[in-house]
Amino acid sequence: MAQLTRIGVYTSGGDAPGMNACIRAVTRRALVAGLKVIGIRRGYAGMISGEFAEMGRQSVSNILQTGGTILKSGRSTEFRTKAGRLQAAKNLRNAGINALVAIGGDGTLHGATLLAEEHGFAVVGCPGTIDNDLYGTDESIGFDTAINTALDSIDKIRDTADAHERLFLIEVMGRDSGFIALACGIGAGAELIVVPEQLEDIESIKDRLAELMSEKHRSSIVVIAEGPSLNGAQTIAQALPRDERFQDLDLRVTVLGHVQRGGAPTARDRVLATRLGVAAVESLIEGHSNVMVGVVDGKIKRTPIAEVWSRRKSIDQTTLELARMVN
Repeated sequence: MAQLTRIGVYTSGGDAPGMNACIRAVTRRALVAGLKVIGIRRGYAGMISGEFAEMGRQSVSNILQTGGTILKSGRSTEFRTKAGRLQAAKNLRNAGINALVAIGGDGTLHGATLLAEEHGFAVVGCPGTIDNDLYGTDESIGFDTAINTALDSIDKIRDTADAHERLFLIEVMGRDSGFIALACGIGAGAELIVVPEQLEDIESIKDRLAELMSEKHRSSIVVIAEGPSLNGAQTIAQALPRDERFQDLDLRVTVLGHVQRGGAPTARDRVLATRLGVAAVESLIEGHSNVMVGVVDGKIKRTPIAEVWSRRKSIDQTTLELARMVN
């Protein structure tokens, strides 16, 4: 690997609360080591169009507590082509960048792998996604904020559910994983949690709901993970009126949506993002490349990036069992 002189940092894919804290940590740790930091705007799209700016301590002042990402984010179809990646590599070299810190989810890290393999850049990834579905870390940047945001909304919805004796089907984000739904469902005391990792057919769900309606009179909260395997809360809602057991049911569907991706990061996310940003730079200084830094059992762990986006992170079966027992 060439001598480390300039680190490029970028965010890509879906934004996650805490990304700014990670950008700040990367920048300040690199500056302490005497390295220059180049911010790349709009992820891989900005890499291809050459949207670079040198960053100093003041560039990242007063961003720790803010949501979103000061470097902006985006998805690039052009980067999926070899020609697009070649242009990105040329721009990076022209800017003197010889190492990259990628902050994002599996698509972001897959792109970083391609830059390393095809063009020889040293790359280290930081897991930044509210979905918490990346292999190699117990928790990803943005997850804690997202579940707390969702939980706050669910608590408010329960007041209305109780007042009007309604059944609320609440859909949370998570793409094709149930980490958000499971955490929110346990935290909110939901009567039923539906996640892709423990997929039930519609008839089983209807049977359980009928039982709940009898036990709880008419007020219940059901938390449902989004995703193609479940088709979300609307699919379940549409199936209920066709069953005579639910003919007089007062049913509402709430899709929390992108509100879960915004807002000020929690203290937990700020600390996590800071630890990972520093660990990413230190990994590059120590000569590591093509790895993602994560936190496993409280300790920093490096995982080959190819494993991160090629392996599926399993949901904790003990936590699933916990939800069944207490909810």
